[in-house]
Amino acid sequence: MVENYSIEQTLDTPSISMNGSTGIIEFEGKSFPADVTAFYQPVMEWLDNYKSSPCNKTVVNLKLEYFNTASSKIMLEIFSKLEAIYKLGNDVVINWYYPDDDEDMQQTGNEYSELIIVPFNKIGYSVVFK
Repeated sequence: MVENYSIEQTLDTPSISMNGSTGIIEFEGKSFPADVTAFYQPVMEWLDNYKSSPCNKTVVNLKLEYFNTASSKIMLEIFSKLEAIYKLGNDVVINWYYPDDDEDMQQTGNEYSELIIVPFNKIGYSVVFK
């Protein structure tokens, strides 16, 4: 089993939680780190290790408010790694959460879902300001 990986959200990076025993992977917040490659390197390594013995079901929840172009490219690399796990016969599902009023994030989810062969749910939610 792969060790769990998590990192707290900052102003320019999302919280990330990757649980090797439950197969639940979550990203939440904004993603525009100064060095995208360095920030996401532990995520890529974790997925490479996880691929050798994934859970029966892997659920990926993405609730990103904003991400820059460099983060978008990394997301596609992450999705490719998840697709490789799926193509090995494992159950993988991606849940793409987007604010109901954010057409760009909804469209981005549509585009990602067309680029990969993994069950991909697009889930709108209402933003409530406190």
